[in-house]
Amino acid sequence: MTATAKPTTAGVAAAPKKQNSILHQPKAVWAVAFACVIAFMGIGLVDPILPAIAESLHATQTQTSLLFTSYLLITGFAMLFTSWISTRIGARKTLLIGLALIVVFALLAGLSGSVEAVIGFRAGWGLGNALFISTALATIVGAASGGASSAIILYEAALGLGIAIGPLLGGLLGSISWRGPFFGTSVLMAVGFIAIFALMKKDAQRPTPTPLSAPFKALTRPALAVLAVAALFYNIAFFILLAYTPFPLGLSAIGLGLTFFGWGLAVAITSVWVAPALTRRVPRTRVLWVVLLLLAVDLVLAGVFIGTTAGLIACVVAGGALLGVMNTVLTESVMAATELPRPVASSAYSAVRFIGGAVAPPLASLIAVWFTAATPFYFAAGSAVVASLIVILGHRAIAHVDHEEEDEIEEAEAITAGE
Repeated sequence: MTATAKPTTAGVAAAPKKQNSILHQPKAVWAVAFACVIAFMGIGLVDPILPAIAESLHATQTQTSLLFTSYLLITGFAMLFTSWISTRIGARKTLLIGLALIVVFALLAGLSGSVEAVIGFRAGWGLGNALFISTALATIVGAASGGASSAIILYEAALGLGIAIGPLLGGLLGSISWRGPFFGTSVLMAVGFIAIFALMKKDAQRPTPTPLSAPFKALTRPALAVLAVAALFYNIAFFILLAYTPFPLGLSAIGLGLTFFGWGLAVAITSVWVAPALTRRVPRTRVLWVVLLLLAVDLVLAGVFIGTTAGLIACVVAGGALLGVMNTVLTESVMAATELPRPVASSAYSAVRFIGGAVAPPLASLIAVWFTAATPFYFAAGSAVVASLIVILGHRAIAHVDHEEEDEIEEAEAITAGE
């Protein structure tokens, strides 16, 4: 996310509410929204083709899981610098550079002849995704008609569609060839690039530049540090469920695509609608530790039902519903934890939590080799419990997040950063 000047809560409240205006947007807004759908598809796109990549490229399960590791490591690292970049070159150039990187690296991944090459090109994809996603929301809000509310609804719809459709498209194209999802992403992102280049005007003005050191200094704040470490352990649980489960499921690419379509749909529904409804009634910190414990239970059940396809699928979809709540509420808490600009707090937090996501997939594969196929799920459950304990024991440092109000833009930014 960038440090782009944002409307105040009062500005949002004062905006006229035009119920029909959401569908009457400038072409530039639709271009960015379309690209958002494709960008968020990348989260689950490779899930259905992991077994096929392992078989076709004669790679081990651990090697294949590094497709997530390289992507997440670079995404997290890049998030530390995206606001510094975009506040200097402008939103339009940042969007276009991000899209161009995804086009190139997705194409190169599809043309690769070794798993090592795919791993490397996924890292470049992660860099492009970080640049694009960090800038997209501010761009839509700034250009949309009908006020911030309509812009946010449109943006969240694009986000939800992308998360849900990504695994399904990956499964459909992956049933033809494991290269299909990479080529498909490259083509669609190229269309998005052309649309934004042609339809989006050049930035009239740029926001105040963000200091390069800002995200690093942010992590010295106790509240932000507690939430970031909790997120690190939570993301271990998240990505073991996402990246390891396709292997014990043993389904075809289409079967995995449908399974993780259900997962993505659950993530989208609970992150966009359920999480905000919960936090209007229950303190954020309580939502966090309760949902983390429920996630631990779900992961234990995944280990128990590992030999039953229907049972494991049910655990994946139920886990998606819990992950959607966690993603939004945890990031809302981060944004309310300090008086720092939201882009600074979010980028610092994201960099730490993505370390957990990067470590988890290969670690899960190694644990499965050392012990049993069910053990990674039990390890993930333990990690979720650790995250819950961090929230409970660190409550004094983060208690104030229960009393901070969120405006609509903050809520949308929380959903973005959470995904």
